[in-house]
Formats: sequence, C-alpha cells, structure tokens
Amino acid sequence: MMTDRDVLRDVGQLCWIGFEGTAVDADLERRLADGEAGAVVLFKRNLVIADPGGSDERLDVDELAALNAALHAAGARSGERLFISVDQEGGLVQRVREPATRWPPMIAFDGVAEPRATSLARLIGAAMGRELAALGFDVDFAPVLDVHTNPGNPVIGDRAFGTDPEAVARRALAFASGLAQAGILACGKHYPGHGDTDQDSHLSLPRLGHDLDRLRRVELLPFARAAEAGLPMIMTAHVVFEALDPGVPATLSRLVLGNLLRGELGFRGLVVSDDLDMKAVVDHVGVADAAVRAVAAGCDALLLCQNRAHQDEAFEGLVRSCERDSEFRARVALAAAAIRLLKQRLVSRPPAPPLSILGQAAPLAKELAG
Repeated sequence: MMTDRDVLRDVGQLCWIGFEGTAVDADLERRLADGEAGAVVLFKRNLVIADPGGSDERLDVDELAALNAALHAAGARSGERLFISVDQEGGLVQRVREPATRWPPMIAFDGVAEPRATSLARLIGAAMGRELAALGFDVDFAPVLDVHTNPGNPVIGDRAFGTDPEAVARRALAFASGLAQAGILACGKHYPGHGDTDQDSHLSLPRLGHDLDRLRRVELLPFARAAEAGLPMIMTAHVVFEALDPGVPATLSRLVLGNLLRGELGFRGLVVSDDLDMKAVVDHVGVADAAVRAVAAGCDALLLCQNRAHQDEAFEGLVRSCERDSEFRARVALAAAAIRLLKQRLVSRPPAPPLSILGQAAPLAKELAG
C-alpha cells in the first residue's frame, strides 16, 4: 500500500534527530531533503575542535556555523524549515564552549541576591541566545525548570536554577525571555520535575512517590509558571510519578501530559519528549511503541538522538499507526501543524549577529560565578 505523502511529511515533522559526524553526509542530506526530520540536535560529537592536541578544546566556530548553514539548506529542500537545536545550559551541559562564553552552572544563581538574580538571568539568556543565533541555532533545550531538592541527584544537581521553586521559576523564565529576545526558542525541562530523583533516566527508570500536594508546591510550580508565561516548549521527563499515573513514565502518560499539563496547567506550547534512546525508555518499551505511545499521550515532537536504527523504527511505527488509526493520524497532523506554526516565529526574528560576538559576555559569566 502506498503511504500518503502528507502522512510522511507530518510524521517527519515530529522526528527530531541526532546524527554522527561533523558534516552533512549523503544519507542525512537525503533524509532532510525528503522531510524525514523536523529538527536536528547537535552534540559534542558534531563539533570540530580547532586544536585537537591543545588543552582547552576550543571549537572551530567557522566549521560549526558552516555545518548549521548546510543543515538549514538541506532541510529547506524539503519545502519546510528545519530546526537546529542544542543543549546549552551552562556548567557541564553546554555543547558550545570557548571561544564562546563559558557559563557557570545555573545553581550559582542561589548566590545572587534579588532583584539582581532575575535581571542577571535575563541578561545571560539574551547573551547566550545571541551567541547561539550567531552560530545558526534555532532552539535551546533550556532552561532547566527542575528544583534542586536532592543533593544525591545524579543527573540534575547544579543544572537547576536553585533550591526554591519560586526562585527557580522566576530566574528560569527570565532566562527564557532573554533567549526569546535574541530570537532563540526556549524549551523548559524536565516536566513534571526531575530534581528530587536519585536515579539518572539515561540509565534507569526513576520513580517519585511524593503526594500530589507536594508535587504542586515544589516540582510542578515552575512548570505552572512556564505555562502562564507562554513558554514555547516543554520537555518531558522519563520519570514515573506514582501520584499522577502509577507505573507509567510521564513521557507516555495521557494523565500527566493531557489532563495535568494541557488541562490543569493550561500549557499551549509544544510538548517535546526527552530522548527516546534513554534506558528509561528502551529498557522497558520498544522505540517504535514508545514513539506511538508518546504522541498519543500528548507529545508533539520526539527526540531520537543516538541510534540511527531507532530513528527508522520510530518513523515507520508512527506511519503504520497513522495508516490504521484515523484518530492517531489526526493527532499527528495536529502536532505537525503546531510545529510548523512555531517555526513561523523564526521568520521575524532579529538578524543573526556576527561570530565576533562570541565570548563578549564573559563579564556576565564572571558575575554569576561570583
């Protein structure tokens, strides 16, 4: 049976993929030109080091800008805009380093008094955003909206904007507004809150047993504020919240994504899954099944960052489900339309600054570091 071309194009919009190498090879170019991906995600493996034998691993920023230009050009041949995204948070999670500004971890905001903490967060978001825009990026998977409440947390820790929910919300959303000022789309993470877990969802499936009152006061509060502020994207957590949907990871839960995030919290932006290649998913659910369940639960976009075969499995699983289930087909079409609408925001964003802007925000980084 021949698959409807519109189905293939809509499914492609939902698949946000990683790739190997530092250039656009023939396979990736074909996939982007055919509209098989709505976004690409860059990691350290995609960046060229200017002096591989040196001690500071300085990036070759000309190579990175050229790669992003080539990715955009390949995507444009599909007739659709391609998002280029990256995890640029600060601290250990920042793919783009020197000669760009090297940022301290965001927990450093706990050492800055108000009202300066909030104004500094906005300035840092804008500065980071301008550097990303200069390099050709569209999306930053930041800010972290998790609250740092567990010193033994192996994956969030100092990535959080603080230990108090109200402070986290205030600083993180100021940071997101700075990104927006620079023309970069923010994605808050990891809904409904990964800050109190004692396991890493890259390696296993964490569970939280807090009651709903505690979740609303702590974990959910920054996400509620993000929904009120109109944040364009929120990323899910591969974490089971027993009080919300016992036994089901948030990424795959209609109750967590539909009833709570869309319903009670009123979020109207894109819902993006965390990477479906993480062991919290692949060790419990097959990738194709996880992709279908995530979209049915309320995810609009799926991160497939590591495994090329998994990307094909997810794409084919989504297409097959569209072909046999008209309700699912309508859900995919709705998600694809939401992604395309968000891409329209980039049409009117400010012109990208020159690469010479990289590193100029060092005084802000120094102030945050104390």
